[in-house]
Amino acid sequence: MKIQALKNLALQLSKQGINTLVMEWEATYPFQDDPLIPNRFAYSRQEVKDFIKYCQGLHMDVIPLQQSFGHVEYILRNNKYASLREDDKDFSQVCPSEPEKNRELFTRLFKDMASMHSSPYFHIGGDETHLLGHCEKCRKRAVEIGISRLYFDHIKMLCDIVVSLGKRPVVWADIALNYPEYIHLLPKETIFVDWNYGWVLDRFGAHEQLVKSGYEIWGAPSIRSSPDNYFLTRWQYHFNNIRDFIPICKKFGYKGIVMTSWSTSGVYSPAYESEDDLVELYALRHVYPITGFDILISAYIKALYADRPLDIDQFIKDYCRSEFGFDKTQSEQFQKALFTAPYTITNGKVNSPGHITINDLLDSARQASKIFNGLRPIKNINIFSHFQLMADIRLYYVNYMEIEKEVNSDDFSRNKIPIYLTRLKELMNTESELDKKFRILNQDVLYTAAMDEENNLRNQKVHNLYNRLSGIK
Repeated sequence: MKIQALKNLALQLSKQGINTLVMEWEATYPFQDDPLIPNRFAYSRQEVKDFIKYCQGLHMDVIPLQQSFGHVEYILRNNKYASLREDDKDFSQVCPSEPEKNRELFTRLFKDMASMHSSPYFHIGGDETHLLGHCEKCRKRAVEIGISRLYFDHIKMLCDIVVSLGKRPVVWADIALNYPEYIHLLPKETIFVDWNYGWVLDRFGAHEQLVKSGYEIWGAPSIRSSPDNYFLTRWQYHFNNIRDFIPICKKFGYKGIVMTSWSTSGVYSPAYESEDDLVELYALRHVYPITGFDILISAYIKALYADRPLDIDQFIKDYCRSEFGFDKTQSEQFQKALFTAPYTITNGKVNSPGHITINDLLDSARQASKIFNGLRPIKNINIFSHFQLMADIRLYYVNYMEIEKEVNSDDFSRNKIPIYLTRLKELMNTESELDKKFRILNQDVLYTAAMDEENNLRNQKVHNLYNRLSGIK
């Protein structure tokens, strides 16, 4: 996001009562002594300082989040840090059996961030460490001391660095829930964030143990999370998450709550020049930009201040009336289109509770697009246009998936190729208008190069299939 867009988002949230931002800067943070980590969209140090100062003027705390166990591909991709990799191919995780090297690196990174952020908190990440006990050193240690001790020895080292900087360490709670035996090793200042995006409380482990651990806990629902992507947002699922989890956080006496919003999965796909020569890492599962999620942000804030669980139907009616000037019937149509058939497709099959074909899903996508494009808001047209565009992008996608299923069926033959080339070409002819709308609606938020990349990635499967079929003689 452009820095001014970040400021605008902070202002919007501040006006609605939000007093904190947790910023996972990732490779956009301009590390002073580690210049290989920042990417091409990285902010300048002055921009970061100005943003934090701006937020302070809004009485809004900015907590830095520096992943320091898993989700560190953007660091470990560089040869300079290769000795810290848990795996020579999967760069997602540092090896916890290299404590001195880890301490050296993260002390340097933490000090840099702490010097820029005046927040009393510092988020060290610590979630989804899927490679625990993977390398030879860690396998041996896991046998000797156990996975929990392997995890918490590293987390304790990181927390101690944060405490030495006069900050309180913040940690995601999923691994602590899964391997809780050595949770007591962490300093008493530590805060756990119980992230729950719509599942049962014990998904990661015995939830009651976390609540009774004695550590301060914050909650975290989500407005963008798996399996959301370019072509799908599970709107009703996220509304339900807000409705259900916020009251649970209040019930357990959590001291804070963070609404998370993930623009990608945080997982990367590598492209190699040769077996050992990495060319690039590509983030998986891109999601529509934050510009399209005002309704869920508003629902979250409404739920925070309510004394009872969010009434989703009533909230959507109120939101549509206040933001778009819709009457009751129009609001009901809006909700119907928003919640229509939120299912993914895998290997030509719809992942749904009942039997739904891709053709059924295509009918639903057409109906949703028709509803959104038939509604006429009398205000906030730009906000509403995001819903129209997301519906049209989904229709484009499901159209393609129907073609993909057919060309992979036993009935497909060489003589049918011209038919599918025509259908793919018709689909490709709609791309320029979708791409143009995407740029117009997001030009104040994203860089031009970022928008071009998003458009290209979103359209890539269609072009790949077209080119493959075109090459068959």
